Amino acid sequence: MNKAKAERFNKLYDRHLRLLKLQGKAQKTIDAYARGVRRISEHFDCCPDQLTVEQREIYFSELVESHSWSTVKVDRNGLQFFWKHVLKQDWQWINIIKAPKIKSLPDILTVGEVEQLIGATRKLRYRVFLLTTYSMGLRLGETLSLQVGDIDGARKQIHIRRGKGHKDRFVPLPDLTHQALRALWCKHRNPCWLFPNAIGSPERIRSATTHMDRGGAQAAMKAVVTQCGIKKKSRSTPFATVSQLICLNRA
Repeated sequence: MNKAKAERFNKLYDRHLRLLKLQGKAQKTIDAYARGVRRISEHFDCCPDQLTVEQREIYFSELVESHSWSTVKVDRNGLQFFWKHVLKQDWQWINIIKAPKIKSLPDILTVGEVEQLIGATRKLRYRVFLLTTYSMGLRLGETLSLQVGDIDGARKQIHIRRGKGHKDRFVPLPDLTHQALRALWCKHRNPCWLFPNAIGSPERIRSATTHMDRGGAQAAMKAVVTQCGIKKKSRSTPFATVSQLICLNRA
């Protein structure tokens, strides 16, 4: 792009980011939608508003061949937002981009496999992390974000804040999980986080101001899955249901 076109693109792109934030989109969504606008702009070396319908159709036809349908859908949504809110234009042809409907069943770990995973995890914080995630059916990020004040021992429940869809909810707290969380907290006594992002001296862990690193938690989970020889695909959400795992409390 020449200087004038680049300046125009930057102005529209900045407005795109600003409107995404004003719409209350999550940061991951903002990043993904913005990436879609940058991708098509770099492909044609021009501002997206200059593209014809045929160019856009050709672009997405090529994108389907080179990227997953997940990426295609995200780029479609990002550009649709750009056209509707930034350019104030209709983009009806977007409806032609539809991913094929594929229904697949998730891999489910048996109770025995879950017990094997937790038993094979050596570090206490990861062992409790796995137990908490599986026994309450939490997503990875939801477990990481748990704070001391989220535990309601009297009512035997945990307050999950800003889960999927930015919605709060209450989840039953199994006795075994409660005992494990209490034992872990008694070791680090961080005033805020149940899974603080620090290792080393008790003082350092106690003063940590952020929760445990997401990448570290994922790596620990993958490592123990490999160690146990479990071939089922790993995801950031639990493999088993709460009803299956509640029996762990009776073990």
